Amino acid sequence: MANRPMEVSEEDFRKVQDAINDAKECGSNIRGIFEGYYKDDIDIDWEVEAAVGAFSVFSSKWTIEILATLYVAGERRFNEMRGLLMGISSRTLSDKLTTCAESGLIERVVEEGPPIRVTYKLTDHGREAGRLLGPLVAYMKVKQGRVVRYSI
Repeated sequence: MANRPMEVSEEDFRKVQDAINDAKECGSNIRGIFEGYYKDDIDIDWEVEAAVGAFSVFSSKWTIEILATLYVAGERRFNEMRGLLMGISSRTLSDKLTTCAESGLIERVVEEGPPIRVTYKLTDHGREAGRLLGPLVAYMKVKQGRVVRYSI
């Protein structure tokens, strides 16, 4: 890990853990609701296909990274995004921004100039996806040791 982990208080660490546990419980409740609509056996083929389809927009390299960048950093211009996303080429960033816009997750905003100014920002749909992914991101930060309790 290149950077030191974020050290948080015991109380805040517990709050993060509680929020992660709440998200897991909500996920279990949602699964239970969906499973309640089956009269017989759960249609595993449909469930897997629907889940994979739901995540398809996130399955491509750089999509999650772009969404996370805009969620954390806010509206950004192309070169600002490129500077925050180490290792992405201009061509790939352009292609992924287009795909994210077509999926309704981000909006390309053009301000007439001169000079013309183009920025990218999350749509309402993109912000909601970011909020829903937040507990997963927090869970992964804790599991990877990027967030730890204070060392006293």
